[in-house]
Amino acid sequence: MTGIEKITARIQGDAQQEIDAVLAEAKAQADGIAARYAGQAKQATAEILEKGERSAEECRQRLNSTAQMDAKKQELSTKQEMLDKAFALALEKLKQLPEEEYVDLLAQLAVRASVSGSEQLIFPAADRARYGVKVATKANEILKKAGKPAALTLSEETRAFQGGLLVCDGDVEVNCTFETLVRLARSEVVGEVTAVLFA
Repeated sequence: MTGIEKITARIQGDAQQEIDAVLAEAKAQADGIAARYAGQAKQATAEILEKGERSAEECRQRLNSTAQMDAKKQELSTKQEMLDKAFALALEKLKQLPEEEYVDLLAQLAVRASVSGSEQLIFPAADRARYGVKVATKANEILKKAGKPAALTLSEETRAFQGGLLVCDGDVEVNCTFETLVRLARSEVVGEVTAVLFA
């Protein structure tokens, strides 16, 4: 081998060593970068999964809370509906009392509402024709037995309500209609009725 060939061979060998060293360093850097990014990717994946699990749990809790609130609203609505039906039934039962009981009830209401004993009794048109005179007569009998003035009269005026009566003395009216009595009773006993219906 000539001197030039030896120099060329040595230069090629040195160059190859440098190339191999550069390649080895580049490979090591690439492996390091790949490992670093693989670790970051693994960490990012874990964080995304954890965040997704938290988000899913929060969503589940929100849905569960919403479902419970909806169930409570529905339960309250149902209870309210049942109470409405119970008091509507009470009103119907009052209107359907046998005649004697109906007259007695209205007479008692008139007596309790009377202050002077000379008020006028106002009924719905159908009740005025059917019960008016009987109620006024019965109420006056009760007042007389109690030693009070007994001059209740039947008004010519009628009003539109479902049952009961109005006791009027000039501009002063005492409302003894069944609708009002049931509404007042409802506000007084709603707690007890609720306890009985939903115990």
